[in-house]
Amino acid sequence: MKGRRWYLALSILCLASASVFGKGPTTRIVLTAPDLTSPIEIVDSNALSAFAVWSGPGVQVNSQEQTTGFIADWAHGVVTDRPKGLPHYEVSFYAKYANRPLDGQQEHLAYVVFYEPDRDGGGYVYLPGKGDPHYALNVGTIYRGREGHWFRATDAWNIAVKKALSGRR
Repeated sequence: MKGRRWYLALSILCLASASVFGKGPTTRIVLTAPDLTSPIEIVDSNALSAFAVWSGPGVQVNSQEQTTGFIADWAHGVVTDRPKGLPHYEVSFYAKYANRPLDGQQEHLAYVVFYEPDRDGGGYVYLPGKGDPHYALNVGTIYRGREGHWFRATDAWNIAVKKALSGRR
């Protein structure tokens, strides 16, 4: 019985958050890691729109779930054998609410993932799963049904991070 209540509460939260956050713009992406002297911020409007939190699985357009978007290469599926010892970054996506005037509001933390670039110019993205930090935040923003797994990162995301990291270690 408790499991059903928890599931119902999570479902209501997801539906309510979708209507609140819905189409709010991503305002900033922040990368942090122990080897960085300070966080790296991506604030370029083109990059922000290319890596919108509200794209990809979990988003319906004309009653069809999106199969592309955000920073993961969803088509390649879950990665079970990524290399060990890669640099590890926490990536935080900030946004504003869709249903309020943008100028009159503060941005808020909307979604967090982990990113590990490989030595070949590619990389991997982890969506926190149950029991992980940021899981509740993420599923409160958008439930993708793919939480708790690693995916290949898109080429566009790998390039954007490489550009942001250049000269910043």
